[in-house]
Amino acid sequence: MFDSLSEKLSGVFRSLRGKGRLGEKDIQAALREVRLALLEADVHYRVVRRFVEAVRERAQGQEVMRSLTPAQTVIKIVHDELVRMMGEHVAPLDVAGKPPVPVMLVGLQGSGKTTTAGKLALHLKRRAGRDPYLVPADVYRPAAIDQLQKVASDVGVAVYPSRPDQDPVEICRAALEEARKGGYDTVIVDTAGRLHVDEELMDELRRLKELLDPREILLVADAMTGQDAVNVAKAFDEAVGITGVVLTKADGDARGGAALSIQAVTQRPIKLVGVGEKLDALEVFHPERMASRILGMGDVMSLIEKAEQAIDEDSAKELEEKLRSNRFTLEDFRDQLRMLRKLGSLEDLLKMVPGMGQVKNLRVDERELVRVIAIVDSMTPEERRRPEILNASRRRRIARGSGTRVEDVNRLIRRYQDARKMMKRMGVLGVGRKGGGKKKKRRGGWMPRLPV
Repeated sequence: MFDSLSEKLSGVFRSLRGKGRLGEKDIQAALREVRLALLEADVHYRVVRRFVEAVRERAQGQEVMRSLTPAQTVIKIVHDELVRMMGEHVAPLDVAGKPPVPVMLVGLQGSGKTTTAGKLALHLKRRAGRDPYLVPADVYRPAAIDQLQKVASDVGVAVYPSRPDQDPVEICRAALEEARKGGYDTVIVDTAGRLHVDEELMDELRRLKELLDPREILLVADAMTGQDAVNVAKAFDEAVGITGVVLTKADGDARGGAALSIQAVTQRPIKLVGVGEKLDALEVFHPERMASRILGMGDVMSLIEKAEQAIDEDSAKELEEKLRSNRFTLEDFRDQLRMLRKLGSLEDLLKMVPGMGQVKNLRVDERELVRVIAIVDSMTPEERRRPEILNASRRRRIARGSGTRVEDVNRLIRRYQDARKMMKRMGVLGVGRKGGGKKKKRRGGWMPRLPV
């Protein structure tokens, strides 16, 4: 998301950095480019107009004129206004109250409500320790009930056994009672959608709202529809009063106009963002972090949080002990690569590193990781532990077994040796010293060290 916008804004700021002082003409020219970039990203035109005016007002004041680094000051102003546009603060899900707490998902057909229901259940289960209960209330779309039951099975949560011949209101009434009996604390209702907003759909949603009295009514909106997502958000908010938005398919939208417009137009926050097809690909929306990504500043906090979720405490301790005693084997090397793949697309991870977002045509061949893992898997346990015994004949056998070339095996061994050298340097810097390897606990998670 935002790839196109990030690239254009980076170009604008590069031209500003080339100037020692910024005059009014320089700022006006830069703001014209910023305005065009936002419009091309499909940001709502009213939002663009307010944004540009806010930046102009601050940029033409003493804040920039007196600055020793005027270009950096302009970038900071743009960053601050982007954060303000997207809502400034994280908007947490409200699932407080006497259980079972109802959460309604609403939206048009095709926006991804059913998959999002499963993602949300897994998110609440893993991140908040909740015990959710899924309710299929879409009796119109063929196989919608079956789809949610399959998703519930995949994420390991319970689901109410709805039938297509039932009334959605009666389904929800019975499901609430079942949730109470079963001791579930959160009820996630997957409602029906339509191809467009109509009164029949809204009337059904109002009846469900009256019955459920939900803590959250979350609009599931497709990021790839751009400004249409903003119009849909307005329509649903006026009809049933949404409390927030879950933006889906954000990984497939290079422009990002919906994310930049929804909060500013509807005054309803984006709470979660779907960033992939996998059921764990749902992230909390952080306006400040998103603004940093847009401006190519990276997003180290999100990168750390992803790592924390992928590595458990015991694995981190075991790895640290191996680093201390210099027992980092090829098996560990392979396991670290597998862990890296769990974090998501390597291309997306690199963009979270400060400065990497501004690298043009950043491409990562993830097949290389698959080849490396296949090579290590083709070794015997002894060879993984003692790579020094890998003579020419062993390397040929490993290459045949992994479907690679001897050159690939040799390259892997060199990389592994380089990684071990890095481990030694880390030991010198403190990881291997007594007390230097203590992990710092933060927000209930462990901050792991990633050697590769």
